[in-house]
Amino acid sequence: MDTTEIETRKNTARAWFESLRDEIIAAFEAVEGTLPAGSPLADRPAGRFERTPWSRTDHTGSPGGGVMAMMRGRVFEKVGVHVSTVFGEFAPEFRKDIPGAAEDPRFYATGISLIAHPHNPHVPAVHMNTRHVVTTKSWFGGGADLTPVLERRRRQDDPDTIAFHAAMKTPCDAHPRVAPYEKFKIWCDEYFFLKHRGEMRGIGGIFYDYLETDWDETFAFTQDVGLALLGIYPDLVRKNFSKAWTEAERDEQLVRRGRYVEFNLLYDRGTIFGLRTGGNVESILSSMPPVVKWP
Repeated sequence: MDTTEIETRKNTARAWFESLRDEIIAAFEAVEGTLPAGSPLADRPAGRFERTPWSRTDHTGSPGGGVMAMMRGRVFEKVGVHVSTVFGEFAPEFRKDIPGAAEDPRFYATGISLIAHPHNPHVPAVHMNTRHVVTTKSWFGGGADLTPVLERRRRQDDPDTIAFHAAMKTPCDAHPRVAPYEKFKIWCDEYFFLKHRGEMRGIGGIFYDYLETDWDETFAFTQDVGLALLGIYPDLVRKNFSKAWTEAERDEQLVRRGRYVEFNLLYDRGTIFGLRTGGNVESILSSMPPVVKWP
C-alpha cells in the first residue's frame, strides 16, 4: 500500500471519531436537558460539556494530542468523551506486545473513548472505546460494555441487559465476515473480568482487537459499534433517570464503582497503552468515577 492511501485512511478514521464524539456529546446534553420535573436532582441546572485540548511529545519528541470533553451534570455525575491522535515510537519494553512494532517501532493511533458514571444508581454506567492503530500493520480495536451497579440489575435477563446485548449484536450481524458476535461477546466477558475477585465488571457487551481482515469492512464495523452505542445508551438512561433511589442503593453504587477503579488500574489495556505512550494522564484517568467507596 502506498503512503498516500495510508495517510488517507488515517485521516478518514480520525475524522470519523471526531464526528462520533460530536454526536454523542449532543445526545448526552439532550438527556441532561430532558430530566422530568420531580425527578431526583431535577432542580439542578442541566450539564454541558467542556472541551479541553491537550498535546504531548513522546520519548522521541514526536507530537500528538487530542481533545478532552467532560461534563458534570444532574443526570451524569461524570462523563467523558475523548478523541486523541498520537504517533511516535513505542518504547523498547513495549514493542514486543504490539503487532508490527518489533520490526519497526513507529506507530500512529487515533480513537475515541467514552465513559459515563450517572448519579442515579438505577442507571447503568457505560464504556465504549474504538481505535485505529498503524504500525507496519494496520488494525481496529475496541468495543462497548455496560455496568449496572445494583446487584438485582446485573442479570442477563434484566431488560436493560437484553437491550444492550441486542444493540451490540446488530453491528456484528451486519458484518459477519469480520465480526463474529459470539466470539466478541465471550472476548468481552473474559476481558472485563476481575481476576483477583473472580467476577465480571458488569454484564458485558463486545470486545475486539487487532482486527485487520479488510480495512473498509473493519472500519465500517467499527463505525457501526459507535452508532449502536449512540442508539441504545441514551434510551437506557431515559428509562431509569427519573427513578427515586435510597441511601442503601447509593452506597451499593459507590462500592460497585470501586470494582471499576480496580479493573482500570490493574487490567485495562487503554490505560496501560496511554501511560506507556506518553498520553495525557488527566484524559487517561478521567474514566475513574468521581466518588467511590471500599467497605
